Amino acid sequence: MDGNGRWAESQGLARVAGHARGVDSVRAVTRACARLGVEALSLYSFSTENWGRPGAEVEALMELLRHYLLAERDEILGNDIRLMHSGDISQLPDPVRDALHALEEESSGCNGMWLNLALSYGSRQELLRAFRRLAAEVVDGSLDIDSLSEQSISDKLYTAGLPDPDLLIRSGGEMRVSNFLIWQLAYRELYITEIPWLEFGEAELMAAIDEFNKRQRRYGLTGGQIEDAQ
Repeated sequence: MDGNGRWAESQGLARVAGHARGVDSVRAVTRACARLGVEALSLYSFSTENWGRPGAEVEALMELLRHYLLAERDEILGNDIRLMHSGDISQLPDPVRDALHALEEESSGCNGMWLNLALSYGSRQELLRAFRRLAAEVVDGSLDIDSLSEQSISDKLYTAGLPDPDLLIRSGGEMRVSNFLIWQLAYRELYITEIPWLEFGEAELMAAIDEFNKRQRRYGLTGGQIEDAQ
């Protein structure tokens, strides 16, 4: 969800003002995805690298996250959304972590869309964590190394149980994946927009979905093979 801080700076505002406005886009996009029947929506909310930002900005982002988790409770439960997180949240301030766990527990009985907040998340770190867990199982004899598969790795990721994403939307004009869902994004479609996240709403989401629906997903095959199989 990029471009919020840069937009604020371009307006002569503190970066946190852009992040605060971005919460409205989170609400609009989450609501629209739930209505459209999207199975899972993952939001890259705070990366492992973001801890290196100025302390005041990190503190403000943590407070925005805590406020979001409290303020959006009725919205999330009212739309039958199940909240979860991906990432190492041990570094999060206690009030943020408490609010996150509380809403995850409250929404655990919901049956609609999964809303996955990537918090203190890095995909390389996620993969390292998965490989270490698999290696430990091989060492203690509970896992036969010859039985390792792609599914074995997927089952050890934070996103275990979620479908791999079909579409990655990158706002703010950034042209990179930025250590996000590296394993899960293999063969997935990318949609890049110059629009900063705080200006990305339902109309922009629908434009991204329309573009996605026009693409032919070949998975290494030829276009002719895909057409013959349809």
